[in-house]
Amino acid sequence: MEKLNDDHTHGMMMHNSSDDGMTLMNHRKMMMHMTFFWGSNTQILFSGWPGTRTGMYVLALIAVFMLAFMVEGISHSRLTKSGSIHHVTAGLVQTLLHALRVGLAYLVMLAIMSFNGGVFLAAVAGHSLGFFLFGSRVFNKNPTTVPAAKTSDLTPMSC
Repeated sequence: MEKLNDDHTHGMMMHNSSDDGMTLMNHRKMMMHMTFFWGSNTQILFSGWPGTRTGMYVLALIAVFMLAFMVEGISHSRLTKSGSIHHVTAGLVQTLLHALRVGLAYLVMLAIMSFNGGVFLAAVAGHSLGFFLFGSRVFNKNPTTVPAAKTSDLTPMSC
C-alpha cells in the first residue's frame, strides 16, 4: 500500500492493493465530541483556541457570552424609530442589522457545537441577560405599550 500524506485522506477508507482489503488511514488524530463534556481543554471557533490554558478558556467563555448578548441587543434595537429617516435608509439599516444579527447568532451556534458545557451555559446566560435588559418589560419606559406595537427594527428570530 502506498503511503498517503494528503490531508484530504484523513479518516477515509482507502483501498489497499496488496491484500484487496480496506484500511483506515489516520493521518492525524482528531477528536470531536458528540455529547456535552466539562473541561477547559477544548477548541471553540478556531483551531487551537482556547487551547489548554484556563485563562484563555475563561476569555473564550466571556467572548461567547458577549456574542449572545449582542445578538439580543441587536434583535431589540430601535435605530430607525425616528419618522424622519428615509424608507430606503431605514431598509438598509435593517438589512445591515439583520446580517450582523444572523452572523453573530451563527458564531454562537458554532461555539455551542464544541459541546462544551461551559460554552453552552455562557451562550444561554448571554442570551438571557440580553433579553432581560433589551427585550423584557423590566426596563420598558412605557409599560402600557400595546403588544402589536413595533418594539424593534427587526422581526423576531425563528428557528
